[in-house]
Amino acid sequence: MWRTGLVPVDAAEARRRVTDLLGAALERPSTQDPVVADALLVTSELVTNALRHAGGVTAFEAMADRVGLRLVVEDASDALPTTKAPTADFTPGGYGWPMICRLATSVTVSLLPAGGKRIQVFLPL
Repeated sequence: MWRTGLVPVDAAEARRRVTDLLGAALERPSTQDPVVADALLVTSELVTNALRHAGGVTAFEAMADRVGLRLVVEDASDALPTTKAPTADFTPGGYGWPMICRLATSVTVSLLPAGGKRIQVFLPL
């Protein structure tokens, strides 16, 4: 199993770490691989949502092996993720959380005792 746990400053840094992690775990770091692209998209959405809507990333962990990728992102907000109702004018925003839930085979959200929340996802590789 390969693991990274440093808190990224932005989504690009998180994607770089997950790319390196997947490259070590799978020996195929190509972002052209649909499985890798999906993993990077989910990584980016989780980190971006924490930065934009939840007071920032307070913890980040990614673990991968040949079976799958597990991501854990903690943030400072007790607010649970929500899905925005579709609009006829295609207003931007609100599509990330449903996409995360579709791409991951497991999604868990839990409130932390000291405040904030933890989101864990698993993506098969």
